[in-house]
Amino acid sequence: MWTLSGFADEISADLDEQCRVLNELGISYIEFRSAWGTNVLDLDDDQLKLAAETLSRYGIATSSIGSPIGKIGIADDFDAHLARFDRALQVAELLHAPFIRIFSFFIPANDTPDAYRDEVLRRMSALASRAEGHDVTLVHENEKEIYGDIPARCLDIVESVGSERLRLAWDAANYVQCGVRPYTEGYESLRPYTDYIQIKDALLADGTVVPAGEGDGEVETTIVALREDGFDGFFSMEPHLSAGGRFGGFSGPERFIKATHAFTSILDGRGIEYR
Repeated sequence: MWTLSGFADEISADLDEQCRVLNELGISYIEFRSAWGTNVLDLDDDQLKLAAETLSRYGIATSSIGSPIGKIGIADDFDAHLARFDRALQVAELLHAPFIRIFSFFIPANDTPDAYRDEVLRRMSALASRAEGHDVTLVHENEKEIYGDIPARCLDIVESVGSERLRLAWDAANYVQCGVRPYTEGYESLRPYTDYIQIKDALLADGTVVPAGEGDGEVETTIVALREDGFDGFFSMEPHLSAGGRFGGFSGPERFIKATHAFTSILDGRGIEYR
């Protein structure tokens, strides 16, 4: 049975409101990115304790830490970023999250990504090595303007690093915004490494983000293929229907609910069970 989760900070900055809407939707997991307007890695220990208590009170567990690790420039200080990654590992342990979302560093505009390949792989390998000994898997999300923005470079990262601690998250909308038809151009090669699915769709014409199934992200085709492949994991709502940027997005309660219903209607139409 497939499991729904979501970036509930797209609902509200208030964690209680996030949880109330998740409860209303019957979603019992959260991809924790921020609460009370603060990134999850910047919450202090008391705030994290309160967050854990709040989630428990609403019966919500954590599917992933929606961290910003890897969302720095490829020339920025990596040692300081490794210390921030240590905090991500601590937060994942406290919230019992099986995954931490990461990225593969912003490439300077108009530069060739391949020129930075060696440094990207060095950094990604360091992150994977640092995760050894922790009960967590890193999932690299394809994102615009980073090294791993298109299927070929996502494949390069995961195969070159070659660590069981590093897998892939799939974001159809982000691929579309890079001019990629996700299923057609990436599914076959990336499926063996894909452990986590973000639910967001977009239009090839102008990159506009739309509810699942209303864009060019080949969402339903991908869902059918995942079922045939025996995928059994998380599907994390990340609608971005009101705003989106480098470090997050927002939808508001009504649009988050609309986006979730758009996705679950696809599952219902295909007779796919989920919780």
